[in-house]
Amino acid sequence: MGLRRLRGGEGLPADVLFVSLGSTQGLREVDDALAGSLERAGARVVLVRPSAPRAVRTMALTDLAWAHAARRVAEDGLRAHRPRAVLYGSMGAALLWPRPGSVRIDAAMAANRPGHHGAWQRPREQLLLRSCPLLVPQSAEALAEVPRPRPGAVVVPPPVDIGPEPVPWGARDVAAVTYAADPHKKGLDRVLAAWRIGRRDGEELVICGGTRAGVAEAAGPEGVPPGVRHTPAMPRDAFVALLRRARTFLIAPRREDHGLVQLEALAAGCRLVTTTAPGAYVALGVLRATTPRLVVDDPDDAPALAAALRGALDAPRRAEADDAARARRILDERFGAARVDRVVADELLPALLG
Repeated sequence: MGLRRLRGGEGLPADVLFVSLGSTQGLREVDDALAGSLERAGARVVLVRPSAPRAVRTMALTDLAWAHAARRVAEDGLRAHRPRAVLYGSMGAALLWPRPGSVRIDAAMAANRPGHHGAWQRPREQLLLRSCPLLVPQSAEALAEVPRPRPGAVVVPPPVDIGPEPVPWGARDVAAVTYAADPHKKGLDRVLAAWRIGRRDGEELVICGGTRAGVAEAAGPEGVPPGVRHTPAMPRDAFVALLRRARTFLIAPRREDHGLVQLEALAAGCRLVTTTAPGAYVALGVLRATTPRLVVDDPDDAPALAAALRGALDAPRRAEADDAARARRILDERFGAARVDRVVADELLPALLG
C-alpha cells in the first residue's frame, strides 16, 4: 500500500492526510519536504504513497493507472487515520479522490496535458476545482495556469537548500551538467547540439538521469559528441556534490513546470545556461534577475545556446563569484527553508485546518 506514518501516536486522528503520488523522484522529494514543514508547524501528518502501477502505453492511461493507485491508498488512509484535512500532492493524485481535499499544484492538467494526452484529465480537473477547498501551488506562475473558476490559494514553493559557500571557480573540474530524466521534455537533443558546437578540448558534460537509449536517440545520427559522460542515476548527495564541482548547468527544456534542479544548481554556485520554455519556469525568472545574458530566447538556436555556454565558461572569475552571490541571495529570500516554514506555519496550516 505504501502507507507511511510521519508523526503522531497510534490511534490518534491525523491533522493532515497527505496523498503523495510519488511518480517521480522529484515529486517524492518535494512532497516529503512539505510534509516535514507541516510537521515542524505542529501538525500530525500521515503521508500515503502508492506503489508504481504497471506501465501502460499512453499518457492518458498512465494518469488513470496512477490515479486509481492514489485513490486506493487515500481510502486506506482515511479509514485508518480519520484526518481533519486531506492534501493531495498533485492534481494527478487527486483525479479520482475518494474525498475532496486541498490540492498541491506543480502543473495544471489544462497546461501540461494538451490534446489527446489529457482527453479525460482536463475536464476532470475542472470538475474537481469546483469542490476543492484550497489550492497549494508551487508558484504564482503555476497558479496562473489553473483554469478559472478556481478556489483560493496559498503559494508554497519547494524549499531550496542554499548549502555552504560555493566551491571556488578554479576548483571546479566539470564544465557542464544537465538533467535528462525525460530527455525529450528536458531538451537533451538541444543540449547535445549546443555542446557539439561549443565544447573545447578537455571539457566534460555530465548527463544525469535517463537511459543510454534515450541519450543515443537525443544525439541523433551524428552520435553522442565527445566529452559526454552519462550517469543514469545517482544518490541525491552525489548529485549535489557533482553540482558543486560543475561550472555550468546547461538545459533547454520544451516545458518546465518549476525548475527545481536548476534552482539547486544556482544554489551550488553553477552558472545556469538555459532557454525560454512554456510552463511555470520559476528558475528562469531568477536567472533573468541575475545573469540574463545566459538566457537564449530561441530554444532551437544551437549556435546561440553554444555561445551562451561559452560566455558562462569563459567569464572572469570575479564575475562568477558575483553572479553566484546574487543568485544565492535571491534563492534564500524566496525559497529558503526558513521562509517556506514560515509560510506553512502562518498561512498554509491554518487554511488547511480551517
